[in-house]
Amino acid sequence: MPEPVLGILTLYLNEAKQLEEKGVYQRMITQGKRIGLDVFVFTPMDVHSSKELIHALVYDPQTGKWSRKWRPFPQMIYDRCRIQRSARFQQLLRFRSKYNHMTFLNRPLRNKWTIHQTFSQKSRFRQHLPETLLYHSSADLLRILKSSPVIYIKPASGTGGRGILRIEKLKDSRGMFDIQGRRQDRRIITPRKVSLSRLNSIVRQWCIGGRFLVQQGIPLRLPGGRFHDYRMLIQKNGQGKWEMTGMAGRIGAARSVTSNLHGGGHAVRAETLLRDWLGSADKADKAMKASEKLGLEAAAFLEDSFGALCELALDLAIDHEGRIYVLEVNPKPAREVFARSGDSETYRKALLRPLEYALWVYKNKNTAPPVSSKTEE
Repeated sequence: MPEPVLGILTLYLNEAKQLEEKGVYQRMITQGKRIGLDVFVFTPMDVHSSKELIHALVYDPQTGKWSRKWRPFPQMIYDRCRIQRSARFQQLLRFRSKYNHMTFLNRPLRNKWTIHQTFSQKSRFRQHLPETLLYHSSADLLRILKSSPVIYIKPASGTGGRGILRIEKLKDSRGMFDIQGRRQDRRIITPRKVSLSRLNSIVRQWCIGGRFLVQQGIPLRLPGGRFHDYRMLIQKNGQGKWEMTGMAGRIGAARSVTSNLHGGGHAVRAETLLRDWLGSADKADKAMKASEKLGLEAAAFLEDSFGALCELALDLAIDHEGRIYVLEVNPKPAREVFARSGDSETYRKALLRPLEYALWVYKNKNTAPPVSSKTEE
């Protein structure tokens, strides 16, 4: 009996057809063979639409080499495509539309603003959301600055800590603000002090050409001056149930306003960082359990709202009192944070779970929850 086939759908990073997560896919293909799942990688560019064939990237664990082979369409698709400003992304949208009838393990989520609005519908989640507005004018900036001495400006769509400004109202200085951040290419902006009128001008310029959020800042600065947060990975398991795979702490690079690993941050075990941050192992354990409960409920709610999902990463802020805030939700999460924190078992599990879930979907002839009509922006 032939093995079930899973196609990992991704996008090339450039015209040279480089893949961002090739090493991850290599490990997943190897693990897939061990559990009886045939896995290959492809992009929309590799589809021969008239023949319904795919010029797939295939990895052979025995030789350690990649090759190209023409393959029929897989029974299931695991969508790893992140938003790009490119013709490749437009090609992806057409692919998703044309092959919408196929079994996708995961469907796209919407942008950060729509996810925030969706969470805001339920009191269960409202208490865990930083105050957030969609930026239209200086009035939005001033509204959140009145209630929060620190705010962030972030793109409504985007990942990796790009295009983020951190603004802090300085104490004992009349109407002056400290401003720092990261540009779209992740370069750190040197901190500087500006007046309110200058701040309004900078933010207006920053937000030209896109949609941006103004968000309340949560106090996350460690004693050494670096910022931190927590990455929690929620995945479907081999029984089709949501489960927390793991949680890790992220500490940002020096002078960085974000904790993203791509921006030079480093990872540590969540329980270690939480114990130091909250002051005791008991408080850390309580925060971990509350975070897990929140993450499982959030995943189920977002799946009900947007359609089939197989995994989500929640970026969490936890303040000194142990209050938990959802900063972002990432439906295409990297899992290197666990490898970098030294938690090799959680990293292995994070790679294996989508494969085990794919087998469950195949064996149950289950197309997962219904397809949403909403599209990614």
